[in-house]
Amino acid sequence: MALCLGWFCTTAAWAGGAVDNGITISVRGTQMAGPDQDDRGEPDWLARMNNWRRDPAATHAAWLQAMQRWRSEQHQRLGYDDAQYRRPELQWTQRSFVQPQVMVEDRLLYDPVQRVYTVQRLLDDLRQRYGGIDSVLLWPVYPNSGVDNRNQWDLLRDMPGGVAGVKRMVQDFQRQGVRVFFPTMPWDVGTRDEGRSQAEATVELLAAIGADGVNGDTMAGMPADFLRAAQARGVPLALEPELPLQDDAMLAFNTLSWGYWEMPFVPLVSKWKWLEPRHMVHVCDRWATDRHDVLQAAFFNGTGIQSWENVWGWWNGITPRDAAALKRIAGVYRGWPALLSSAAWEPHVPTGQYGVYASRFPGDAATLWTIVNRNDFTVGELPLTVAHAPGSRYVDAWNGRELKADIGADGRATVTLALEPRGFGALLQLRSADAVAAARPVLQAQRALAERPLASYSREWKPLPQRLVHQQPTRRLKAAPAGMVTVPATAAYDFRVTGLQVEGENRPGLDVQYPWEAVARREHVHRMVIERFHIDQHPVTNEDFARFVQATGYRPADGHHWLAHWSGGQPAAQDLKRPVVWVGLEDARAYCRWAGKRLPHEWEWQYAAQGNDGRRYPWGMDWQDDFVPPVHTARDLPVLAEVGRFPQAASPFGVQEMVGHLWQWTDEFEDERTRAAIVRGGSPYQPQGASWYFPNTRRLDQHGKLLLMAPSKDRSGLIGFRCVADAA
Repeated sequence: MALCLGWFCTTAAWAGGAVDNGITISVRGTQMAGPDQDDRGEPDWLARMNNWRRDPAATHAAWLQAMQRWRSEQHQRLGYDDAQYRRPELQWTQRSFVQPQVMVEDRLLYDPVQRVYTVQRLLDDLRQRYGGIDSVLLWPVYPNSGVDNRNQWDLLRDMPGGVAGVKRMVQDFQRQGVRVFFPTMPWDVGTRDEGRSQAEATVELLAAIGADGVNGDTMAGMPADFLRAAQARGVPLALEPELPLQDDAMLAFNTLSWGYWEMPFVPLVSKWKWLEPRHMVHVCDRWATDRHDVLQAAFFNGTGIQSWENVWGWWNGITPRDAAALKRIAGVYRGWPALLSSAAWEPHVPTGQYGVYASRFPGDAATLWTIVNRNDFTVGELPLTVAHAPGSRYVDAWNGRELKADIGADGRATVTLALEPRGFGALLQLRSADAVAAARPVLQAQRALAERPLASYSREWKPLPQRLVHQQPTRRLKAAPAGMVTVPATAAYDFRVTGLQVEGENRPGLDVQYPWEAVARREHVHRMVIERFHIDQHPVTNEDFARFVQATGYRPADGHHWLAHWSGGQPAAQDLKRPVVWVGLEDARAYCRWAGKRLPHEWEWQYAAQGNDGRRYPWGMDWQDDFVPPVHTARDLPVLAEVGRFPQAASPFGVQEMVGHLWQWTDEFEDERTRAAIVRGGSPYQPQGASWYFPNTRRLDQHGKLLLMAPSKDRSGLIGFRCVADAA
């Protein structure tokens, strides 16, 4: 049965609906329909037009009363306890308005040359572009997880400086007023067993580094185990799941969450914020290159924003227009934070203008209206009539200017705002001298930002250009040195390769950008000339690397995990002929220079493995199980096979161990925010239980992209290398 009242039309058949006084409260997932939406979350156009001829105030009042009664019934049903929201040590979560997810590999966070964290540099960039942040989710795991058997906690501990270094870095954020989250992954069940529950392991480590919160990756609500583990250790750890709460009762102790929202023309109401106005939702759409929908949906609800830009190494930078809008949104939020968690919040207060939507957030001395214009045209005059209190002053908080109010015979005040196309507005009613005084510095800052309208900023999104890191050519050698084979030149090699990132489709800027490409992309095709070169027949072995260390005394500045499988500075006798691992890109380059060689370019590596006939594997088009070491699915590291044990798997040029033995370092790419290395060949290790692990591949037309931070974290028990030399 459909029920229409004025400008409000819904159906009682909607799943999740609650009916009060003949009005349907429609709930879908994490959001609720407003009073001018039908059961699909879309506006009923005729009802909306009729609203101008009926009584919008009465319609809204009836809808709001039904919403409030539904909330009260839900609280009673849950036996709702708001103790976590009343805890003084967690009330910062109610002001955590802007939160980016930052890859620890972001080049503004860590300087691998100086070997220092550069928190100030990152925060300065964020303040300059969009007004700064209130909390940050630092991400040290996926997409590199599973390249070897290090688990999620190992990868955090492997960050530069270890636990002590990470703790100092966390304190650098906190001194700037920024709270720090790290993630936890319930799907990480195929790597090294930590020997305790996920909650206990996570809370113990985050307590050691002094983190403020934990983000539950892929978790539909963080279970009470995390709350109990935090309470047992006496740490006030804020819980923030990624996905909608699977049980409404979790709202009592998940004080933050992410919102992957539907964003129709008419803004939906946040279910979690409606049930608990102090709950902080960070609205997220990491793949959106135009974020105006995200910003408007959040601003209408008075919720936070996930300003995620470095998406697994793909830079989805916020456009100048969206950055300018976010800076002004943050100014409103931080100017009057207490109002945004008002228990008397009223969404969808009538505005009298088609496509303009507002929420009212009342407080003791002030009331804030957040307003969004969903139209693609300017609304030059938006008269808003509000209840007036003697002595009240009205300001346009979006533009930082005081407004003249017309007081009607009924004692109500009317003020007029103007909104840009797809723009924002914020009306503030100040009812005390103290409130007026407190508002002055905020309004001054907003007025300075408003000197440029949003329309004057570019909405164009551009991927970051990438650069192939240069490798110095070697001395040209006529004949192949011992242990190397010569790969002949070709005038027409079809270099075809696909990046195997789990997410991202084939977006511009994803994967890498070769020198002949205009933009990075996942799928690469290029016909090229390859000059004759020499390549190691086998990967560099422990025995080879030991000779280098003995001859040069080489020791890396960052020695964490360097040759972690050796003992006393020497490989075990049974490992001499196995490929060396636990060597970073810098270590591999140092060895190659000592040997008068260099690392192969990726296309050289692929041509040496594939020849010129486009085969998928070094031996042909079809896979052969007995041509490579067996697949290893246990949670420990596999023992690598000695080189030379699978001669039947050699490439057309006689190069061995090209696939299925270990990942091999090749080229490095960088842009302004991320460094990454292309690793080739795949390994025997296949962690079980999730599809989120670093994609393994043994095909010659596929590659892996490993994000780079520092040798301590980049080194792996399953990444080695081989060298090449330029030929005369």
